[in-house]
Amino acid sequence: MFVDEVDIHVAAGHGGRGCLAFRREKFVPRGGPSGGDGGHGGSVFVVASPHTNTLINYRFHPEFSAQRGDHGQGSNRTGHTGADLELAVPVGTFVYEKTGDPGEPLRLLADLAEAGQRVLVAHGGRGGLGNAHFATSTNRAPRKVQPGEAGEEKDLRLELKLLADVGLVGFPNAGKSTLISRVSAAQPKIADYPFTTLTPNLGVVRLSEDRSFVLADVPGLIEGAHRGLGLGHQFLRHLERTKVLVHLVDVSGATGRDPVEDLDTVRRELELFQPALAAKPQLVAANKMDAVDDESRVTALGRRAKELDLPFFRVSGAAGTGVPALLEAMWTQLAAPRASSAVDNRVPDAVHK
Repeated sequence: MFVDEVDIHVAAGHGGRGCLAFRREKFVPRGGPSGGDGGHGGSVFVVASPHTNTLINYRFHPEFSAQRGDHGQGSNRTGHTGADLELAVPVGTFVYEKTGDPGEPLRLLADLAEAGQRVLVAHGGRGGLGNAHFATSTNRAPRKVQPGEAGEEKDLRLELKLLADVGLVGFPNAGKSTLISRVSAAQPKIADYPFTTLTPNLGVVRLSEDRSFVLADVPGLIEGAHRGLGLGHQFLRHLERTKVLVHLVDVSGATGRDPVEDLDTVRRELELFQPALAAKPQLVAANKMDAVDDESRVTALGRRAKELDLPFFRVSGAAGTGVPALLEAMWTQLAAPRASSAVDNRVPDAVHK
């Protein structure tokens, strides 16, 4: 099961309390206080791991606690520090802190975009001081100790946004899964009914001269996807990290839809969901050219792409015709320098949910 958003509760370990003790040893009169300090509580970290690709482990186990620190002991022995807790998440996970007010935006703690990144989300409590710390020249037998401090507790939201260079978008059954299975080692489910793809798929496309990029296939979009209709709203966010979008449009006529309307609808849904998505470089690919029964649909789509100043390609994911040229165009767009790319892909300080 692919899970890309979960809410969890984390609690760092409490610090151990200080010890009240006195040195009692033969031939050592008035040995003085010997109470040790309590150990610090363990902290909670979130770590980006390349060995996991879903957040399903946290859906049915949403509460996590780090180990508390041991109490101090006599003979000035400090309690053991509690073990830290590390929560492994997929690379590309955003970590948000809930503020407790439904009207307030979530506060972004980290964007774990690289494997091995580690962020502290809940700090362990400090251990309390034993009575040995409170001895003075006028109070040589103090009976004062400190309790351990409580560890931090936080409600977090983990949100996964896949890391891909190019994203395939289009209506259901446009041939996105077929295309990604042809150009990469990805093996998505392929069938002749809508919404065959229920979760995003990633594939690595390898070109000549050691060139490669990551291609993402998200579930098909329909009108109203930005409002949650179909599956688009749930997975549109996986396109936010992509640098190039490829509109795959079915021109075979099997669906009975107008290819030009399909293109305009998907572009409008991207704009309504997030204007930055619609501003990304885009390509238009007329797919299923091997099954075209009316050339006028292809011509009309090419004319619309020219009006939008978008590169246009005729391809067949099933037969493989036109696919190499499309892949080279994707690479050309990825390699093109863009001064605004750093701004476009910048992570917001907070988001509303």
